[in-house]
Amino acid sequence: MELGLKGKRALVCASSRGLGFACALGLAKEGCRLVIASRNQERIEEAADRIRRETGAHVHAVVANVEDHDVAQKLVQACIDEFGGLEIAIHNAGGPPAGGFAAIDESQWALAFELSLMSFVRIARAAVPQMQQAGYGRLIAIASSSIRQPIPNLVLSNAMRMGVLGTAKTLSKELAMDNILVNVIAPGRISTERIDELDRADAEREGTTVDAIQKASVATIPIGRLGQPEELANLAVFLSSEAASYITGTAIQVDGGMLSAY
Repeated sequence: MELGLKGKRALVCASSRGLGFACALGLAKEGCRLVIASRNQERIEEAADRIRRETGAHVHAVVANVEDHDVAQKLVQACIDEFGGLEIAIHNAGGPPAGGFAAIDESQWALAFELSLMSFVRIARAAVPQMQQAGYGRLIAIASSSIRQPIPNLVLSNAMRMGVLGTAKTLSKELAMDNILVNVIAPGRISTERIDELDRADAEREGTTVDAIQKASVATIPIGRLGQPEELANLAVFLSSEAASYITGTAIQVDGGMLSAY
């Protein structure tokens, strides 16, 4: 299948590792030019070097924290400075801390709002005018399977990811006539540092071992294993492409059949 991504300009947030890195690498393999970003300078430079080595792509690394109010414009401006604009933006951000409702204080709610929801809003606000100018846009949010089925002990993620979904759905209606398509990807249990972190939190909360938590979680996945980051990235690359020209306003789960919800 010809994806039509060669030469497209893309921004991938939180892309030094895990899902963000896999998406950036996948886009680079299809010929995209990239701005990638992370809070950690050493990690994002290493990620950029690896992508360049493996693909020969033009990759520009930026140190940025998506919680900062001005970072979205900074990242889009980096795309403008490097490539003259952008067509693709993949929003990704670290998840808020684990905890049930009674364990989370008001300051943690405010931080989660900035990290998970407002960072997506700001990326959209900064990127959409460039997409309109280009006559082509793909705005993708990597959220969580909690948009289909709330996850125990993750009240902050459950709440904020639904806000991302509602915002993305609204944008998909408003921007469709500009050839800007907006979609959400809902990962299940993908093998990343975030999953390791949550497994440790669950083990501590339940008074058991991380190994026991991992075995129990895998038992809920019909495919019988955790997903790999590149398996989610394959979907992100497709949704970024010209081949996905009639898909917008969707939320697609990548979970190995784990969820019972549609």
